[in-house]
Amino acid sequence: MSVSVIEINDLTKTYGSARGISNLSFTVEQGEIFGFIGPNGAGKSTTIRTLLGLIKPTSGSAAIFGKDMLRHGTEIRKEIGYLPSEVFYYDNMKVKDLLSYSASFYKKDCRSRFKELADIMNLDLNKKIDDLSLGNKKKVGIVQGLLHEPKLIILDEPTSGLDPLMQQKFFELLEQENKKGATILFSSHILSEVQRLCDRVAIIKEGRLVKMEKVSALQSDSYKRIKLETTSPIASDYFQFSGVNELKVEGSMIQFLYKGNLNVITAKLAAIEISNLWLEEPDLEEIFMHYYERED
Repeated sequence: MSVSVIEINDLTKTYGSARGISNLSFTVEQGEIFGFIGPNGAGKSTTIRTLLGLIKPTSGSAAIFGKDMLRHGTEIRKEIGYLPSEVFYYDNMKVKDLLSYSASFYKKDCRSRFKELADIMNLDLNKKIDDLSLGNKKKVGIVQGLLHEPKLIILDEPTSGLDPLMQQKFFELLEQENKKGATILFSSHILSEVQRLCDRVAIIKEGRLVKMEKVSALQSDSYKRIKLETTSPIASDYFQFSGVNELKVEGSMIQFLYKGNLNVITAKLAAIEISNLWLEEPDLEEIFMHYYERED
């Protein structure tokens, strides 16, 4: 029987006329890497801050480890590692002093662990916070969030500022933590990150949950962006068939989003003379637009 580490029921946070979140309900099971995705401004950070008890909900409830976050927040937070989307520190502190201070909040000795994590993330412990780049400040946040080996890791846009090599190391680190038993809530607007790591995803639009899906289903249901250049113009309706969206034809340049049987589209492509071809994963904003259109 699976155990819910996070349980959110009809969680609502309003800011007057400004958008917050409305009647969100979902669960995250023990040992799961759960993706929470949506474009910037959709309500991901508001959900996480409300879940963590950093801001009070207007209505609804949030429980972690089966305990209400508002009543048991201090106790629960000891078992949570949290990385906010933006990290702010005392600039004059050295990295090692900041991490030692953070480690002092826990009843176990975390010093060897944060040194190990700093080594993995290639983080200089002797530098002052003020001298760090955005990417290195993000590394400090990662080490700070993981140094006490939390049972639940909550990450809000964690890869911003990290170069591709560090992103890869970070993903490997998260997978190791997950294998050791940690549950992970991973919030992002980058689909490829979610596909790389997560078991299930919740898609949020304008503060409302629009879809819960297994990543395997999301991938099979996802769109491809196809762009091609032909040796000579073709009929404008050649690609007007089921599965093709956002078709743009400009002379010999054609581009569109496609969702469907790849054998169908490759047969269409094979029947014309092509001088260049690009096949890309569309960005998450584009995919969201199609999920959103179904909901509207």
